[in-house]
Amino acid sequence: MDQQAYDARAGAPDDAADGAGLTSGTVARRLGVSPTTLRSWDRRYGLGPARRSEGRHRRWYPGDVAMLEEMCRLTAQGVPPGEAARLVKSASPVQPSPLDGAPHPGDGDGDVTDPAAEHAGLALGVARPECRGLARAAARLDSDTVEDRLHGFLREHGVVATWEELMMPTLNAVGRKWESAGDRYVEVEHFLSWHVSTALRCVPFLDRRPIRRTGAPVLLACTPGEQHTLPLEAMHAALTIEGRPVRMLGAAVPADALAEAVHRTGPAAVMLWSQTRSTAGASLAEHLLRVGWGLKGARQKPVVQLGGPGWRGAAVAGAAYPHSLSDAVTALRAR
Repeated sequence: MDQQAYDARAGAPDDAADGAGLTSGTVARRLGVSPTTLRSWDRRYGLGPARRSEGRHRRWYPGDVAMLEEMCRLTAQGVPPGEAARLVKSASPVQPSPLDGAPHPGDGDGDVTDPAAEHAGLALGVARPECRGLARAAARLDSDTVEDRLHGFLREHGVVATWEELMMPTLNAVGRKWESAGDRYVEVEHFLSWHVSTALRCVPFLDRRPIRRTGAPVLLACTPGEQHTLPLEAMHAALTIEGRPVRMLGAAVPADALAEAVHRTGPAAVMLWSQTRSTAGASLAEHLLRVGWGLKGARQKPVVQLGGPGWRGAAVAGAAYPHSLSDAVTALRAR
């Protein structure tokens, strides 16, 4: 909308039909943001209600709410708040966010500390603009937007890039916020983790090409006591889309059960995930390196990949230590 239309919102017929208008709390709940964010947008960018009741209490009318809905839509796409506000007030065509992570006008040096999501306080550091949008949508518990962002990025960039450049940075930012804020924001981490897991499991359905799984499988398992499965789910999705057979055993796999699975499936490789040192058992990895299958004289052994920060500092002779999902997938292409 142009400035004249923006200033004329108070006199619009649909505003008058709404009586006293909506309170900031009601609008915030409807949009999935906090009242603090609405006050911030009003103070910083002039995106307040066109008219106020006596006592200067904010009352929002349909035209005002439509303006805020557009602001939410743009910021969820990764448009910086200052630029989004300018677009809302001028009705300029929305340009896609650049993919190179360059700073935006009015966005300082490119640091992704999001003033428009100050109710969540998710500081992502220097990251892709899409991370901003995903973090804001997660902080609002906006399922539709989170799902759209994840699936859209997967379709355009593939599993490995989505995990390393979008999912993991945003999950790490949410996790750091939860750790520093006590019990606050734990719902955001659970919400985002569930959607990331769901998106990764949908990968075979997003790619319409036929997936041919041939060769010996790759076995994926968390170490005993380890509950973090998302990195393995990303590995599963990446290998599946390449047509590689995969067997996912999931969280906290007992050592005996893992050894039995190796005997039964004869995998080309086993990846063991450990998030913390307390769950990284070098003896288990060494045992798997000795496990073989097949006829006597022609026995085979799997490649053992040790993934996750729990293995830092561990020294298991013969094991591989991929530093990223792309490293792990690349190493297994030759198997």
